Amino acid sequence: MPQLKYEQIADSLRKRITDGEFGPGSLLPSSRDLCEQWDVSRATAIKAMETLRTDGLVIPHQGRGFTVVETPLARPAGGRASGTTRVQGGSPFQRLGTPEMKAPPAHIVGALGLSDSQRALNRARLVLSDDGGPHSYVIAWFPPSVAEACPRLHQNGPIAEGTTHYVSRTTGRSPAHGTDTTTVRLASKAEAELLQVKRPTAVSVVLHTAYDDAGSPLVCEEGITPSGLWERVDNYPMGMGI
Repeated sequence: MPQLKYEQIADSLRKRITDGEFGPGSLLPSSRDLCEQWDVSRATAIKAMETLRTDGLVIPHQGRGFTVVETPLARPAGGRASGTTRVQGGSPFQRLGTPEMKAPPAHIVGALGLSDSQRALNRARLVLSDDGGPHSYVIAWFPPSVAEACPRLHQNGPIAEGTTHYVSRTTGRSPAHGTDTTTVRLASKAEAELLQVKRPTAVSVVLHTAYDDAGSPLVCEEGITPSGLWERVDNYPMGMGI
């Protein structure tokens, strides 16, 4: 399905931000500039900027326009249903270590449909709480097909537009459905140190796998959150039937 004009404008600006043309705090082109460049109405230009704002990529300033956010947001693993954005549940985060191709654990091999000899790209982050302390430790694994097509995933810094947008824009493969599996176990020594909790302590583990339209996995994320910080709320209709 062809992109609408405002989506094309938003994607073009995402690329320019990710490529470093507009850094954190930079002022983006005005709606008038976008109208002239893309030959669109002001309403279309504004809708493009609102799309980026909803994604947590830019912030508005009265009388100035939109600037790139100073601190990109990330979410704990899971909860990526259609219609959600990084603003919903998104928090500042720290990138941990250097992304690298490595042998994933057996359950990730199974989730990504890899052979035992294949490596996957590992990226880790620590999502922070409102007080700046650790909230959730998230390890993302990208299959070789995605890792090879997306060079920015191998870099240390955050991807301003978010990895989902970046992977979709670069590969042409977008997440069509996802699976979240939640389990509970005790934190390992390394996890307890990262999350600044004493052992033994229980953690929730959310294993999130996103698939494209063809059913091929795009990423597998494992989010580890101390029991005292993890919460799940479901709202659903109820009737008298059994």
